[in-house]
Amino acid sequence: MNTNQIARIASLVGEPARTAMLLELMDGRSLTARELATAARVSPQTASRHLAQLVDGGLLRVEAFGRHRYHRLAGREVAEALESLMQLAARGGASPRPTFVPGPKDAGLRMARTCYDHLAGRLGVAIAEHLHADGALVFDGEIGHLTERGRAALARIGIAGAVSPSNRLHCRRCLDWSERRFHLAGRLGALLCAHCLEHGWLLRRPGTRALQITPKGAVGLRDWLGHARWEQVVGAVAATAKNHGCRTSLSP
Repeated sequence: MNTNQIARIASLVGEPARTAMLLELMDGRSLTARELATAARVSPQTASRHLAQLVDGGLLRVEAFGRHRYHRLAGREVAEALESLMQLAARGGASPRPTFVPGPKDAGLRMARTCYDHLAGRLGVAIAEHLHADGALVFDGEIGHLTERGRAALARIGIAGAVSPSNRLHCRRCLDWSERRFHLAGRLGALLCAHCLEHGWLLRRPGTRALQITPKGAVGLRDWLGHARWEQVVGAVAATAKNHGCRTSLSP
């Protein structure tokens, strides 16, 4: 184990501007240096220096298209490490019974967001718990395997061809930093996220990892997850919004 390299990676992530840039890329997008400078609230010149260090440290990749250079996370393992750090940061100083409730700006992220290429937030956790409770997934340690019941469960929402018995879809438990429970990463998690986006159940929101659940998605997800689990998901968000004087509508 190269302790110097571990310390180097930690120092790269530990600078606030670089942290902001890395978190901005957690939804799997590719962004320019100027866009990342805006996210980190630093000058373009300062951003360029930080980005060069992150690329040199193996945390980012950079690709040139035409006149522009785009930066993205170097891989899923980088996103997983950042998600773990977010969990540790959220845990620090928390009491056994938290009294802080995130404000309206956080409501969308808590409901549904991307965690690199898969779903996180209350929706991601609800999907994971639904599949596990239904016997659709069995876990060997942290790795989950789709069962025959799982293939039937996915077929009910229109995912069929990608889940034949010969094409095993694995997933991994990913601890959700806002819910403190597990959502699904890996090939299965990515497939579910892509399916919801492609079929208009979820929409990306500009400038954020938060995902909007459409009326069509509310109906589809409610029917798939079941009314009781769906009410647990939307009820918690509605209660948070009500406490802060906001309106939310996720009823089909």
